[in-house]
Amino acid sequence: MNAPQKLIYFDNASTSWPKPESVYRFMTDFYRCAGVSPGRSGYELGIEAATLLDRLRLRLTRFFNGDEDAPERLCFGYNATDALNLIIPGLVSAGDHVVTTELEHNSVIRPINHLVRDGGAEATFVPFDGAGFVDPHDIARAIRPNTRLVIVNHGSNVIGTIQPAAQIGRMCREHGIPFALDVSQTAGVVPIDMKAMNVDVLAFTGHKSLMGATGIGGLCVRKHLDIRQVRAGGTGVNSEHPYHLSDYPWRLEYGTINMLGVAALWAGQEWLQADGVENIHAREMRLARRFVEGVREIAGVRLYCCDSLTDHMSTISLNVGDLEAADAGLRLDVKHDIATRTGLQCAPLVHKRIGTAARRGSVRFSIGAFNTEEEIDAAIAAVAEVAAWTGSR
Repeated sequence: MNAPQKLIYFDNASTSWPKPESVYRFMTDFYRCAGVSPGRSGYELGIEAATLLDRLRLRLTRFFNGDEDAPERLCFGYNATDALNLIIPGLVSAGDHVVTTELEHNSVIRPINHLVRDGGAEATFVPFDGAGFVDPHDIARAIRPNTRLVIVNHGSNVIGTIQPAAQIGRMCREHGIPFALDVSQTAGVVPIDMKAMNVDVLAFTGHKSLMGATGIGGLCVRKHLDIRQVRAGGTGVNSEHPYHLSDYPWRLEYGTINMLGVAALWAGQEWLQADGVENIHAREMRLARRFVEGVREIAGVRLYCCDSLTDHMSTISLNVGDLEAADAGLRLDVKHDIATRTGLQCAPLVHKRIGTAARRGSVRFSIGAFNTEEEIDAAIAAVAEVAAWTGSR
């Protein structure tokens, strides 16, 4: 199966594509040679799989600057959504209060809403300003005596703004409140330092800028924090024990690990280390600036929260004329072979705040590591064509 020859892909905030060739090769080679269950038995292939898994725990712990002497607290799951559904109910109980923001993805909004509706918890959703940023002092002001968690989206998957995590983390530490950071969009794009940012636990996914496969992600937990178990099942060790193990990583891992995903994440780390996260981000932002400068001049185009691209990712949302986002995205696809993400992007509170909910969201261009200047110029021309077509209807 081959992708369309002319396809221009701008949906990297959903899943980065294509992956580096080295990731594809390592995934295939590893899975052919050692794609077995890790740590279940003492045979050679099982040991080889377990060795890669353990090495990746340590490597990702270092990548996020977690507690290097406790790499077992880097726990794997399906993705960031899976990790967030462990973190939130694992730290918030009946009568507790959680502080979050209006920038969140539904993977945070919905677990919190379920705890409020069904579990007797309370929540505050802190708004963001017209530029797309949350004021850390607003987070601090929202903290109550019964606050047990502050959880923030590091980088918006709609408007691309990167939140001041270090300032928020410092205020949480001063109040003695655990600080959780969703790095789904920023991991592999900007450096993340759990210690410097005072992050107690973070959730990550592998299939975006970490250059891994779908179906792998997880969480990294600092040593001073324990997350309550909300699931139980197989671990492959201590099978005689009638209850789920309380030791990490099994405390927050359930069933067989996605070893194809582990292999992809390992190869993704190799690629990121060779290229450098800062260099990748700088390239993406040069393209983002070129795109914004080009479409800003087109009559009828409305851009959101990107007057300045400081503290920003290469994720840009716009609308064209009076078109609904889905109609604009369809024309970009059918007429120009350009793939974007339209709609609410699983972040309805963002769209409510920026005024795009009524038109069913925005057209999101998320520029990735393998996009080119020629593709950016083609996208600018395509948006201009859609705007001209809209105005002539």
